[in-house]
Amino acid sequence: MVDGAIVMIENMHKHIERADGKVSQWEVVLESAKQVGPPLFFSLLIITFSFLPVFTLEQQEGRLFKPLAFTKTFAMAGSALLSITLVPVLMGYLIRGKIRPERANPVNRALQWIYRPVIDLALRKPRTVIAGAVLVLAVTVVPWGRLGSEFMPPLHEGSLLFMPTTVPGVSIAQAREIMRYQDSVLASFPEVATVFGKAGRAGTATDPAPLDMFETTVTLKPESQWRRGMTYDQLVAEMDRATRLPGVTNAWTMPIKGRIDMLATGIRTPVGVKIFGPNLDTLQMLGERVERVVQRVPGTRSAFAERNVSGYYVDITIDRAQAARYGLNVGDIHDAIMATVGGVDAATTVEGRERYVVNVRYPRELRDNVAKLKEVVLPAMNGAQIPLGQVATVRVVQGPMAVKTEDAFPVTTVYVDNGSRDVGGYVRDAQRAVAAAVPMPPGYTLTWSGQYEAMQRVGQKLRLVVPVTLGIILLLLYLNFGNVTESLIVMLALPFALVGGVWFLWLLGYNTSVAVWVGFIALAGVAAETGVVMLIYLDEAFERRSRDGEMHSAADVVAAVREGALDRLRPKMMTVTAIIAGLAPILWSTGTGADVMKRIAAPMVGGMLTSTVLTLVVIPAIYLLWRQWELRRRPEAPVREVLRDAQFGT
Repeated sequence: MVDGAIVMIENMHKHIERADGKVSQWEVVLESAKQVGPPLFFSLLIITFSFLPVFTLEQQEGRLFKPLAFTKTFAMAGSALLSITLVPVLMGYLIRGKIRPERANPVNRALQWIYRPVIDLALRKPRTVIAGAVLVLAVTVVPWGRLGSEFMPPLHEGSLLFMPTTVPGVSIAQAREIMRYQDSVLASFPEVATVFGKAGRAGTATDPAPLDMFETTVTLKPESQWRRGMTYDQLVAEMDRATRLPGVTNAWTMPIKGRIDMLATGIRTPVGVKIFGPNLDTLQMLGERVERVVQRVPGTRSAFAERNVSGYYVDITIDRAQAARYGLNVGDIHDAIMATVGGVDAATTVEGRERYVVNVRYPRELRDNVAKLKEVVLPAMNGAQIPLGQVATVRVVQGPMAVKTEDAFPVTTVYVDNGSRDVGGYVRDAQRAVAAAVPMPPGYTLTWSGQYEAMQRVGQKLRLVVPVTLGIILLLLYLNFGNVTESLIVMLALPFALVGGVWFLWLLGYNTSVAVWVGFIALAGVAAETGVVMLIYLDEAFERRSRDGEMHSAADVVAAVREGALDRLRPKMMTVTAIIAGLAPILWSTGTGADVMKRIAAPMVGGMLTSTVLTLVVIPAIYLLWRQWELRRRPEAPVREVLRDAQFGT
């Protein structure tokens, strides 16, 4: 936001030094603002339009990053307007008195002392400099290939959601014991504040959880109270090892994140495999085969395939003839079973403002197995007590626990927890393993879901929108410079700016994600702006020397480029320093949301470092070759005639 004001004020300082009191204050303001105002306005517009891909994001990524995009867009639009309206007026009123020359500043002298031999070398061997830059760009492919990929960076919520799954048909007593043991183990960790577990289905239609799936919310203490050196990934790994039980498959996520994932994709783990087909038995068989294959993929913490046809039910078949001998009808038997096993609401008690339903049924020890259910007594017409087993067959049968459908097809799901490994790389390895070991029968299809599904959606969107955005940026550059060559020189700044961002991400160990791409999008706009600022100064020096009749040979072009690059080192360093200084504190931030902001700031900080080198070294080298090529194309006499006409204003 302050880049425009920095460049505008610094340019006025230069004009005041050259004027040496010979022209009025407002004439200097007008001349300096006319020189850099239009390019600055267009460069700030480029930053504004560079965020166009963020506005196309959908679902949870759109809800997270669109407020950032709106804030930045409005701020940059306002900055672009103020830089050409309010800032020049304030310069005329506030920049008064004796202006200290640039060479009197010790910091600037030190920067020029460092930069002068660098730019001299770049202008002596411009092709070597450009070749070196291309080589660095090519070498960047190595860290780029080693970066993992994920949908969103981990947004640590201060709590964990532990979701183990056991075999279908587990009894309520056994489920309670498993959950009690695991919760007690989790509560023993010094980093844990509270533990609360739930087994089975809650009293709501939005939570159709079976009894074999547990949900335990683990609230963590602040990280300042953790053991020294303990990280989030290490803590989860220790908890996972401590809570492992035979027949129980662990899965770890976070409460809010897990709920969002389940609502968006139906998958509660980072990665899921959905298998579609007509037959439930075949779907379960395929799911179990995928589970066994995925468990052997490196990085798999756990994998569990749904056993949708492995449910167990108590089936009571009434013998109508036998029931009729005792004067019982089917309705009476159903009512008795409901009253003794399921329970009936006998009354409602009022306790102040609260009401409680009183439910009456047999105690658990009289109905917890099939043999005891057969002993449930039914009142006959003559007052006799008839055991249920005399008038009905009671047995346990196997059947589907639930019939899940998606897109009008039955579906089964394999839940995969890939631990700390990146989602993109893990899914690529798992896809190859599953494709080689589990061929799909005719009529059955397999898709990868979870965070990977969201990654694919975002990738498809960005592959369409990013080229359109680059086209808009190129159009704005052309409207500013009026020629294609300078527009393409600025566009060359974009891939070289990405070099620093890629290397910095690799050094920090970050994966690419939506947050990282937002950072790269912001970096592209800022890199284009710094390129525009450099070309402003190079063009200004070249055109001034041309008007003065000092542009006759390649050496004159070198002198003009050196002047434009060296004399305007201060504003370029000020803009880059302001950007890095504004973003660097984010890299040391902690707390909820810091992980997302770090991945936005990291590519911008690293990219600005290489973008600075590009702006100060590579762009002058490219500009030099272009201007020398133009000079060679024109005959000497017409060149001198044009320069003479420009000098005398004819």
